[in-house]
Amino acid sequence: MIGLFKQKTPVNILVIFVLGIAIKFPIFRKTRIPQLDENSAVLYKQIVIFINSFGEKSGFLFAAATYLLLFTQAMQLNKLINVNRMMQRSNFLPATSYLLLTSLLPDWNFFHATLLINSLVLLVFSGLFRLYNQQNVKSTIFNIGLLVGISSFIFFPSVILFGWLIIGLLIMRTVRINEWLICLLGVTAPFYFYAVYLFIIDQWSWHLLLNPFSIKISLPDQSFWLAGSSFLLVIPFLIGGYFVQENLRRMLIQMRKNWSLVLIYLLFTLFIPFLNNDFTGLENWILLAVPFAAFHACTYLYSPQRWLPAVIFWLSVLFILLYQYKGPGW
Repeated sequence: MIGLFKQKTPVNILVIFVLGIAIKFPIFRKTRIPQLDENSAVLYKQIVIFINSFGEKSGFLFAAATYLLLFTQAMQLNKLINVNRMMQRSNFLPATSYLLLTSLLPDWNFFHATLLINSLVLLVFSGLFRLYNQQNVKSTIFNIGLLVGISSFIFFPSVILFGWLIIGLLIMRTVRINEWLICLLGVTAPFYFYAVYLFIIDQWSWHLLLNPFSIKISLPDQSFWLAGSSFLLVIPFLIGGYFVQENLRRMLIQMRKNWSLVLIYLLFTLFIPFLNNDFTGLENWILLAVPFAAFHACTYLYSPQRWLPAVIFWLSVLFILLYQYKGPGW
C-alpha cells in the first residue's frame, strides 16, 4: 500500500477515500450530535443549528459532514505539500497519513469546532507559503489574517494564532510594520462587523463579542488504548522529524522556511487545547493532526528500510480496527 501511495496517480484519490471509510466506519454506526453551551463560539453554533435544520438532529448528517471534512483536509494537506515541493517527489502519503492518524483517537472523528479550524489553518498555510516569492502580498496577508479572525468565531482560543502569523511574516519576509498592521486588520475585521451587527440589533455586549479565556488542564482516562494511540502518533512523528532534518540541507531556502512554519504551528497547537476546554476528551488536540501528518508522510517516504513504513502502516491499521471492534470502541 505504501508503494501505491508513493505514486501520484489520480486513482489514489479513490483508494484513499475508500480506505478512509473503511477505517472510520464506526462514525456512521455510532453517531454523535454536537452539544452546544454558552461558551460555544457564535459561528460554530450557527453551523451546528444549520446542519440540524436538515435532519432534525440526525447524527448521520454530522457523521457525513465529519468524514467529508477529514477527507477534504487530507486532500488539502496533500496538495499543500506537493505544490510547495516540501518532499522529494509528489505523492499521496500526506493524505494517507492524515486519515490514518486521525483514526487513532475516537474523539478526532466526531463533529466539533476544532475539526473545522483545521480546514481554515490549511488555507492559512497556503497563503503563508506563497509570501516568499510573491510581490504584491497585501491581499494575501489580509486574507490569512481574516481566516484567523473567522476561526476565532468557531473556536475563540484560535485567535492566538495571530502570534503564529506574525512569526510567519518574520520568517517569510523582511520586517515591514505595515504588513503586520494589514494582518491585524484582517484578524479584527470579523470582530468589527459582528460588533456593528450587535449594535444594530441592540444586543451589544462585550461577552458576546469576546469570549473570556479560561485554562483547564484535564487528563483523559489512562488506558492501554490511549497508550497505543500515543505511541503510533509520536514514534512516526519523531522518525519523520529526523528524516526532515537530514534532508533540509538539500532543500531550497523556501522549503526550509515552510518546514519551520509547520514546526512553529505545532508549538502553538500544544497550548491552544488547554484554553476554554469544556470537554473531558481529546477533541481539541486534533489541531496537532496537520503537522503530525506532514512528518508522518516523511517517515513513509524517506525511510531507507522498506519494511519500516509497511510495519508502521499495517500496525496502525490493525490497532485502529482492534480499537474499534475488540476494544472499548468508538
